[in-house]
Amino acid sequence: MSTWKNREEFKIRVREWAQKLDVKIKAIYIRPMSRKWASCSTAGTLSFNDELLDMDQELGDYVIVHELLHVAVPNHGKLWKSLMRAHLGNWEEISRRLNSCVPEG
Repeated sequence: MSTWKNREEFKIRVREWAQKLDVKIKAIYIRPMSRKWASCSTAGTLSFNDELLDMDQELGDYVIVHELLHVAVPNHGKLWKSLMRAHLGNWEEISRRLNSCVPEG
């Protein structure tokens, strides 16, 4: 398991994925969140749960891609699922791993 070195490494990864997915982002926040792993606005503001920094980078990548895709696709429909599969392969398995780690709070 490889965790993130620091907040900046995580933010760099968010920017890399945003460029790859052609998503414009305005701001990236990493902060305590009590009930979810991340959130996004259609304006391109992303917030990530700071607990992700201590987790496997594969789980972080899942949350990053999940949120970035929501900037353009605001639901979990067929298009969103096909984009997740295109970029992360077996994303359902990663989702199950993440769901076994409940955010504190």
